[in-house]
Amino acid sequence: MEIFKLKENGTNVKREVIAGITTFMTMAYILAVNPDILSAAGMDKNGVFTATVLSSIVATVAMALLANYPFALAPGMGLNAYFAYSVVLGMGYSWQWALAAVFVEGLIFIALTLCNVREALFNAIPKCMKYSVSAGIGLFIAFVGFKGAGIIVTDESTYITLGDMLRPQAILCMVGVFIIAALMKKQVKGAVLIGILATYFLGIIAELIGWYQVGVDGYSLIPSFAGGFSFLSGLDQVAFQLPSINTLFDSPSSVINFMIVIFSFLFVDLFDTLGTLMGVATKAGFLDSKGELPRIKQAFLADAIGTTVGALLGTSTVTTFVESSAGVAEGGRTGLASIVTAICFALAIFFSPVFLAIPSFATAPALIIVGVLMLDSIVKVDFSDITEALPAFVTLVMMPFAYSISEGIIFGGITYVAVKVLTGKYKKVSALMYILAILFVIKLILSSPSFKMI
Repeated sequence: MEIFKLKENGTNVKREVIAGITTFMTMAYILAVNPDILSAAGMDKNGVFTATVLSSIVATVAMALLANYPFALAPGMGLNAYFAYSVVLGMGYSWQWALAAVFVEGLIFIALTLCNVREALFNAIPKCMKYSVSAGIGLFIAFVGFKGAGIIVTDESTYITLGDMLRPQAILCMVGVFIIAALMKKQVKGAVLIGILATYFLGIIAELIGWYQVGVDGYSLIPSFAGGFSFLSGLDQVAFQLPSINTLFDSPSSVINFMIVIFSFLFVDLFDTLGTLMGVATKAGFLDSKGELPRIKQAFLADAIGTTVGALLGTSTVTTFVESSAGVAEGGRTGLASIVTAICFALAIFFSPVFLAIPSFATAPALIIVGVLMLDSIVKVDFSDITEALPAFVTLVMMPFAYSISEGIIFGGITYVAVKVLTGKYKKVSALMYILAILFVIKLILSSPSFKMI
């Protein structure tokens, strides 16, 4: 285990194993969600499941060996929806065409990483935003947890509102939150993982006694092995299906659209990854005295490799998962935790019925608790200085409000530059932050529905 430097990082094998399993349990939902979303684009569901597993293994192992961080990677939420609903169903292109865009995006990311561009971007983000990104991600994933359990639902008049608190999912979720909180107070190791499993087993009991009703409340929580075990099922239907260059660029509009799609994938992935790394790294205490993340180049390279390999295997953009914070909260500090997470993904190939049976309301308590734990970094922001407090606040609240980590960084970055310039503190803003702010504004303009109507 010398490769992971456990003693140097103040951890041990047991803690890393628990952290790795916990991270997997909180992000295992992607194994069910990603195939559902990409199948809407006409892709084989079994094939996408296998591609999701394999790309997650490759990227997560790369993170462990290259960067030695407890961060796990998988096809990103939001990016898969953009792939299926905007590019394929909206623009009318084939899923093979969309995969080609993801593949090119991955190659560009590798080039940007090797040229230290992504590292420079990370270091250019001011400390007040780095601290608020961590807290903002906490609010974001807690919100995801509340939505996953049906405690918070969408509403046309109030946008979001309280759901039906008498539904089994909502009650079981809150029971899980209380279990984890009680175990953490008693300093029980693996409290988050125990909470997830306890909530899941309580759900099974609820189904057996008829309280949780399949078909009314959701799907069965009891794993079914009727289809047997699967290995690389359907992969040949989605892997290595990139179209020829002639097919990609059959018209001038195709060339323009291809570049737009690549830029969209690139932009969202870049700042989602930046935000996730900043937030989780801050929580884990990885940032140095300058607020910089050691070995960030290697972390970015693992992300880029994951995206490139994922496109070849047949899935949308692979990115670092914010759910890695659950493993960090359990004490994960090295790449060994990531190796354990990758092993869990490998097992999922053979035991997909078990892993896919764990519902979102069982993982929601972990997201909510981790959200609470990530809020502590916000106290490091100097709220007596409005030029530091306002950008931090905007970054913090825009993540859950816009349901996007990258949008939080975009609005926070623009606000930071604007208030520094207007208060005469423009010399404290790096040249790269000025460039980023301009790009952020351009991105907001180009993505605005009003602009598209002009």
